[in-house]
Amino acid sequence: MVLISDSTAEPDFLIPDWPAPLPVKALATTRNGGVSVGDFASLNLGLHVGDDPVAVTANRKSLCDYGVLPTEPFWLNQVHGKRVVDLATASGTPDADAAMATKPKQVCAVMTADCLPLLLCNMAGTKVAAVHAGWRGLEAGIVQEALHHFEGDEVLAWLGPAIGPLSYEIDDKIRDQFLRLNTRAMDFDDAFEFSRPGHWYFNLYRTAKIILAAAGVDEIYGGNLCTLSDERFYSYRRDGVTGRQATLIWLQEPQK
Repeated sequence: MVLISDSTAEPDFLIPDWPAPLPVKALATTRNGGVSVGDFASLNLGLHVGDDPVAVTANRKSLCDYGVLPTEPFWLNQVHGKRVVDLATASGTPDADAAMATKPKQVCAVMTADCLPLLLCNMAGTKVAAVHAGWRGLEAGIVQEALHHFEGDEVLAWLGPAIGPLSYEIDDKIRDQFLRLNTRAMDFDDAFEFSRPGHWYFNLYRTAKIILAAAGVDEIYGGNLCTLSDERFYSYRRDGVTGRQATLIWLQEPQK
């Protein structure tokens, strides 16, 4: 992953380090380089967290301008479910946790502040998707639901900034819910590490990799950042009241 700007006067973006085909473009924002203040400083992109809407609108414009986006991102009302919307037919702000596109200039986006943002593309460079995958979405099957739209394709995956495995403690109940999903191809035991009686460290990255591998996805990249310990990112678990970063993917218009 490459940081393409370290200036506080403009947004800092991360460019996924993965061998995506030429038509596929993607980036992830940090919290740096926007106009929001206080708990939301500074590049907050979420309108739903209590920030000044004028500041969020300015931040979103900065994202479009400095990120050289072909269109405004298609924002979702993320609900920790498993619905995937196709941007060819989607409208408004649907309740969904993943967006996919098969046409150029449709920007798929998910917002996070500890949950896992997951990007998918096919090697043909004709399909892309952005997935919001917190523990509820992973348990519900959001990754599998998104992968259904790539059946028959060779798929690449990139795991964006999320809370790290030694920063995310959960209880027995959540662990048990995942262990009940265990199959021969998908064993979640390795996603948990004992922390104290009744509690476990939960590895979102490892969980996503288990699901992807079981679906036949071998090309998996990213997964090495922690939003809680790395103050470049918003973290709900660290700060409570906080902003949201975004992870985006789209298809570039074919070169003439």
